[in-house]
Amino acid sequence: MVATTERLDRFLADQLQLSRSHAARLVAAGHVRIDGVLARASRHLAHGECVTVELPEATPLPTLRPAAIPITVVYEDDALAVIDKPAGLVVHPAPGHWDDTLLNALVARGTALGGGVEGRPGIVHRLDRDTSGLMLVAKHELAHQRLAKALASRRVFRGYAALVWGHLAKDSIAVDAPIRRHPKDRKRMAVLADGRPAQTTARVVARFESVDLLRVELATGRTHQIRVHLSHVGHPIVGDPVYGGGGSRRISGPGLKRARAIERVTPRQALHAAMLGFRHPMTGADILLTSEWPRDLHATLVRAAEGLDLVAEKEPLRYLRFFNRDG
Repeated sequence: MVATTERLDRFLADQLQLSRSHAARLVAAGHVRIDGVLARASRHLAHGECVTVELPEATPLPTLRPAAIPITVVYEDDALAVIDKPAGLVVHPAPGHWDDTLLNALVARGTALGGGVEGRPGIVHRLDRDTSGLMLVAKHELAHQRLAKALASRRVFRGYAALVWGHLAKDSIAVDAPIRRHPKDRKRMAVLADGRPAQTTARVVARFESVDLLRVELATGRTHQIRVHLSHVGHPIVGDPVYGGGGSRRISGPGLKRARAIERVTPRQALHAAMLGFRHPMTGADILLTSEWPRDLHATLVRAAEGLDLVAEKEPLRYLRFFNRDG
């Protein structure tokens, strides 16, 4: 018996980053074949089958309009820029956010943008809307090609600060678990055997009463990877509305009161892209940039670390030796 995978329309939606209805319309219009034969959207794929998609001419995307959105640029030259993205800012235009994204803000400041897929010029990698921190943007095609290649070959270092519920059993863990879109909820990702390979490592930087502060590093870059993997191992990110797994209710005993207090002051998922290291695509120089714990999550960290005087600390991650990769 041939092992089947998911439905064709779900597969296309995931692989082409389309809505499932859009994928189904492509199939219905006769633009999709399986091993040369026209297929139906409900068709279940079998391993080894070849899916061919003929994309019709797309409607031109709206021109990127400038938007006066304040952004912080931590590094910039003729080839690239590194942005410290605030939480709540969408990276590139999409339905519902055509004119209020990071790209619109970059256009407003006159930043050159080059390479990447249509509608996302310059974008080398993305952050979720409610994840803050460091992001790479390419200014021309060659820089984008080289940075994208470095990212694909795991030569770009990305370190994230994350507050998670509970305590890891060991000081460090490695999670190797495939991820793909959830079969029943297209807005979520999930660990599933037939997903794309995904590897994440995490090390405990500080242990508090109800939570751990982790430095998380990515080997791959799947959608929602850190959030999915940490939830998968039983330590979801504090404030995560999708993968939080019950939030403070996961904590029992004397730590529950503190956990509830942490949750009350947490405005969004406590995940921040705090470190970014790469070789410059044009000069070859090694670059390592850091970003401190964000102000909108300062109260969360202070409440979690009660007993440590972090209230007056302007650089709590540095104080906690987060940026020390030697332990």
